[in-house]
Amino acid sequence: MELRVYLAGQIHDAWRDELKQKAEKKDLKVKFVHPQENHSRSDNVGEDILGEQPNKEIKDDKASAINNFRTKLLMERSDAVIAYFGENYKQWNTAMDAGIAIQAGKPTILIRDESLIHPLKELSNQATVTVENIDQAIEVLNYVYE
Repeated sequence: MELRVYLAGQIHDAWRDELKQKAEKKDLKVKFVHPQENHSRSDNVGEDILGEQPNKEIKDDKASAINNFRTKLLMERSDAVIAYFGENYKQWNTAMDAGIAIQAGKPTILIRDESLIHPLKELSNQATVTVENIDQAIEVLNYVYE
């Protein structure tokens, strides 16, 4: 059985690569999907597809619509979601994706550092599993195959 797991979280560092490498080391049968990781492409996709927009607000709105379409499609086709909350970036999109996954009944692993226990307490309470690091998330996935 191969699982499809959506990786929700910021796109500014290599946390997804670390998670994928650790899953591969354990020989987990998992296909990972995720938001567009090219920040420039994500920001400009609305104009790339629909042409130049009259102002920044509309440009952002068009890009958001297309990014949300992509996220919705990939998340709906996923068996589970891992939402990663790091310390260095604002995590609005991660929180939105985790909330959508939870409301859709997707099994959700929330990764959050100890310093984020209080700010994420309600979201953590609704997630299927909450862990503190990528290694623990990998162990949760590994347990599925035991």
